[in-house]
This record gives sequence, C-alpha cells and structure tokens, in this order.
Amino acid sequence: MKKIYSLLIFLVLMVPVSWSQINGYGEGDTVNDFTVTDIFGEEHNLYSYTAEGKHVIIDFFYIGCGGCQSFISVFNELYDKYGCNEGDLVCIAMNGTDKDSQVLEFEETFGGSFHWAPAITIDGGGVAVTNDFDPMYYPACILIDNNNVLINSNVHPTETIADIEANFPESFNPEVMACSLDVSDHQEELFSVYPNPVQSGELIALNIEHNFEKTSLEVYNILGGLVFKKTLNKSSSNVKIDLPKGTYLLSISREDNSLVKKLIVR
Repeated sequence: MKKIYSLLIFLVLMVPVSWSQINGYGEGDTVNDFTVTDIFGEEHNLYSYTAEGKHVIIDFFYIGCGGCQSFISVFNELYDKYGCNEGDLVCIAMNGTDKDSQVLEFEETFGGSFHWAPAITIDGGGVAVTNDFDPMYYPACILIDNNNVLINSNVHPTETIADIEANFPESFNPEVMACSLDVSDHQEELFSVYPNPVQSGELIALNIEHNFEKTSLEVYNILGGLVFKKTLNKSSSNVKIDLPKGTYLLSISREDNSLVKKLIVR
C-alpha cells in the first residue's frame, strides 16, 4: 500500500501545473477592450494596438508593493528595449489604487534610468481595467497577443528582461529597436517651467505652446491633494509658488487637453 501511495504522489508531482496571476481571464480567453489615459495625458486603446499586429504586456502594480518597486525598472527597461511601444511589443503599467501624482513619485524613485512605460492610475481608468482582469497578487504580469487573446497569465519570474523574454511564445520575436518617443521631451516642447526646482515663494515662468490661453493651473502634492489652483489668461505667465518644500505635480488643462510636469520646491 505504501508503494502505491508513493507512486501516486510521484505521478502528481510529475503533472505540469499552470499557475495564473489573475482571476478575470484564463489563458486562451479573448480579453475585453479598454481605453485608458496615462499620467502624462496620453491615451491608449488595447484593440488599436493589437490591430497593428502588436502584442501587449501589462504589469499590474501598486506603489506600496515591494515586488512592484523592484520590478518597475525592469519593466521600463523592457519598454525601452523594444522601441517604447513603437515596435512589436506594447508595455503598459496598470494601477487601480493610486493617483497620478503618487505614481509619478513612484516612477521617480523606482523607475530606473530608462524611459517610463505608460502608467495608468485611478485618474486614467486603471480601476475598471484592474477589476476586469482581477489580479490575485502583485506585481501581476500578463501577455496578450495580436488577436486579443490572453496567451500568458503568469509572466514569471521577472527579475530580468531575459526572464520576461523567456515567457514569449516561440512564434513571437519582437524586434529590438531604439526608443524614438520620449514623453518628457514631448512635454518639454509643449509646456516649460523655469526655474525648476524653485525656492518657496519664488516666481516661476510658465510657457505653454499651442494657444493654451484661459487654462487651469493646478498643483497637487504627492498624496494627490490639490494645494494650488489658478486660471491663466495667456500662454506665458509668471506665477508665485508659495508651498512647503517637497515634490509636486503641476497640471495645465484646457477643455479635453492636459499637460503634466513634476515641480520641486526647495
């Protein structure tokens, strides 16, 4: 009898087990479309990416997760390596619990020296997408193919880019390409702040391109709280910033357009 039990245990151990990091879908399922907006105001639509023949890898995270803090720089390196979403692979970091300002600080602290993959928060539609996929633990990394099918619900381990690439199917060989899209440079062209960092109580000069007159200027602290608001009536304005030392998120918005930049007060 003991020999039979031992044989049964051996057979169970030999059966391959497929783990999933999400509850919302199983591998082979077609996932729902979504449209979200990242922390810099750029819009991203899943089905538009896949219609271009791209695969999409999503990192579900939250800022207080230690594993997420370790992984985000690897994920950004992956985004950088494959052309910053301009190539065959699209990288999206999805957050359903934190605000834009908090994730901006998270990226500044843990994002590494690479271009940042688009990060979506509760301000840009992250809650609905996170609830739809329903991660069981964090970080949860999944891969969707160009037919909108979940092909890997457990991209793991994720300590290095090589770990992630080992999870790609044999038929998917994305081209390594230089990143031609730099969000921060794009933001700089549209919206500049000088000086930055700024001393508390000092005037800052705002220069806004593309006729952004009659815009709303809002400043948020790293907890997402609104600490300053003003309406601007011209594209070039001087504004006195009288805030405590710290890191802030400065947002310029007009109708359906918005620009975001980090502001440091010393």
